[in-house]
Amino acid sequence: MSGLSTHVLDTSRGRPAQGLSLVLEFSEDGQSWNELNRAETNADGRVPSMLPAGGTLLKGFYRLTFQTEKYFAGNGTTGFYPHVSVVFRIDDPAQHYHVPLLLSPFGYSTYRGS
Repeated sequence: MSGLSTHVLDTSRGRPAQGLSLVLEFSEDGQSWNELNRAETNADGRVPSMLPAGGTLLKGFYRLTFQTEKYFAGNGTTGFYPHVSVVFRIDDPAQHYHVPLLLSPFGYSTYRGS
């Protein structure tokens, strides 16, 4: 099954980052971006499908932007990064892509998950 999902863990609180807003964009050339979808993480910090209803992956560049400033403000914290943008390339749209984010007010880490 192809698709795109994400999972955000707030490592400073030791729990999933519930209610974090994010935006998915696409670019054929990595220069000009088109918004595809907006979502918010669920109680487990997940967005099981970032693609819009009926959407399919294409070869090209994708950008997930996590709105961290609003998330941290909602938890009574001020973070250093107002948002986190993760840009990645998809060469095989038949695969599933999972892009987790480990987050704290002063740092973050990401990787290709399964």
